[in-house]
Amino acid sequence: EHESDDDSYEVLDLTQYARRHHWWNRVFGRNSGPIVEKYSVATQIVMGGVTGWCAGFLFQKVGKLAATAVGGGFLLLQIASHSGYVQVDWKRVEKDVNKAKKQLKKRANKAAPEINTLIEESTEFIKQNIVVSSGFVGGFLLGLAS
Repeated sequence: EHESDDDSYEVLDLTQYARRHHWWNRVFGRNSGPIVEKYSVATQIVMGGVTGWCAGFLFQKVGKLAATAVGGGFLLLQIASHSGYVQVDWKRVEKDVNKAKKQLKKRANKAAPEINTLIEESTEFIKQNIVVSSGFVGGFLLGLAS
């Protein structure tokens, strides 16, 4: 017999979970407040630095991989074009790129209010958690350099 869809997963009620686990309310509750109020300055700097270093290190590795893939693909396209295997209609490419630019500008103008809201929320978070944020930036830069 096949199990019904209701039997294949468990529903987790977060309100019940929060009542049973007091740490959940301290971290994610309405009155949780900024991180500044919960941990010492040294702990905040370490937390921000470690997460920043991890993010910077991953960003560096992914960036190198992406740059290698794009550059290698372009190089192969050029070699194939010069060898006569591929013929590229550069005027059509330019036309399509210009069309894509126009579409991106239209979408960017429509998305401006959401972006401004996101920037304001991010700025407020950084202001409330300046120690963690500065530790993150320092760690991120170290991660990029390593």
